[in-house]
Amino acid sequence: MVKHLVFWTLKEQADGASREENARRVKAALEGLAGRIPGLLELEVGIDFSRGEASYDVALSSTFADRAALDAYQAHPEHRAVADLIGRVRERRAVVDYETGS
Repeated sequence: MVKHLVFWTLKEQADGASREENARRVKAALEGLAGRIPGLLELEVGIDFSRGEASYDVALSSTFADRAALDAYQAHPEHRAVADLIGRVRERRAVVDYETGS
């Protein structure tokens, strides 16, 4: 299995909405992918409440059957639509992909 972790810092204002509104939009859009993309086994999205200096605003933790499933997710049209939304509202992004022992 493969874990795909992504963290975003959002712009203060973007796409006609505040950072907080966009965090909720991003969370809802990502959660809407659950059960819709083959090989996407688990998906969890959280909005940071600590607002610390090192914090990101939104975190995604997802699990895929294998690397091929992650690659297919990246190219999937529904994921691309969510990625377009995030691209308009994000300031910064960090990603970690790794294989698990499961």
